[in-house]
Amino acid sequence: MTALGIIAEFNPFHNGHLHLIQEAKKAFPGAPVICVMSGNFLQRGEAAWCSKWSRSAMALHAGADLIIELPVCYAVRSAYYFARGAIQLLERTGVVSHLVFGSESGNLDELQNITSIICNESPEYQGILKENLSRGYSFARARSLTLQKIIDHPHLNQLLLQPNNILALEYLHVLNDLKSPITALTFPRLGAGYHSDDLSALASASAIRTALAKEQSLTVIASSVPPYTLRIMADEISKGHAPIKAETLELSILLKLRLSSASELADIYEVSEGLENRIIKAAGQSGNLDELKYKIKTKRFSLSRINRILLYCLWDLRKNQIARYDECGPQYLHILGFSPSGQKILQEIKSLSFLPIFSRGSEIKKACYDNNKPLLQSMLDLDRRTTDIYSLLHPNPSTRSSGLDFTTSPVRI
Repeated sequence: MTALGIIAEFNPFHNGHLHLIQEAKKAFPGAPVICVMSGNFLQRGEAAWCSKWSRSAMALHAGADLIIELPVCYAVRSAYYFARGAIQLLERTGVVSHLVFGSESGNLDELQNITSIICNESPEYQGILKENLSRGYSFARARSLTLQKIIDHPHLNQLLLQPNNILALEYLHVLNDLKSPITALTFPRLGAGYHSDDLSALASASAIRTALAKEQSLTVIASSVPPYTLRIMADEISKGHAPIKAETLELSILLKLRLSSASELADIYEVSEGLENRIIKAAGQSGNLDELKYKIKTKRFSLSRINRILLYCLWDLRKNQIARYDECGPQYLHILGFSPSGQKILQEIKSLSFLPIFSRGSEIKKACYDNNKPLLQSMLDLDRRTTDIYSLLHPNPSTRSSGLDFTTSPVRI
């Protein structure tokens, strides 16, 4: 069968996302669309503007058929591991035949040619990459500079700086590494660039969030999102569940760091090269989150990476935990929402997938206390704990109860 997989955050779901789903459905009429979506915390180390269930509802209204949560141990990672966890999850449904994604390039052959150089790691590539890393560049920047030196391409620098292209290269890299049977399919990304703050009918999610932070009114983004997104966002605001603001984690993170020792932080995932000492010093000198981040940031450690590391510190996410998760891959399918056709494809998945499927809160609660499957239990409990932290960020204090993963049913459209 043909089933289309999309990896996304939908923070929030906008017209560009709708365009991608529509183009995918045009390419394969009648094929179901299965989305693997980040939960309440995202790849750049930020909390989502609204909950994973509300964002699932947006995607289902747009024509997606099934929404599966990407476990947070992959959702809040560098681009490669974000892509790897999501693609493994799509593979393990047993039904997904194609991975559909947008890119600024829109040219699959062009992207695959670049990926082949990354995957082959020739002596020339390795040597230049090592030299760039020795200069203190982050891995992403060092790799970009390496590719520019090897590949003769008139616009390569611009191509490698565009975020959807960067993620597209990681998707192709992972598909190659896993020797995946899933076929890649890309469509040109339309509208303003990811980092542009310009609002238009095809504005980026970043521009939409920036506008909301400035204006505090949904009317400012009305032309950039489908009507159902606007309606769902308004409903979340009326309930006191949104908007979630980054600074609401400020005191929690500073408190956690000031109560931690350098030796404790040294065990946290991605803390290396003596960064634990820099974090401890910065935490003692900083009175807010922005000050903390910029005191920690270096040429090698980008702001996005620092954002993620601060969440790992808050969650006590340790290096040995991540190593186990990466060795075995996703351990379950947590269903966030489905359409009538999605319910049918879910029955197909149940017959083909070797992973347990959780579509009820009671199933998640039972699995969180099942000592017979320690890896699954650990991975799922991390999702549960981070959801409990996320609920504390709700604007309305009366809605900050824990255990939402145990009590919230999948969205049905």
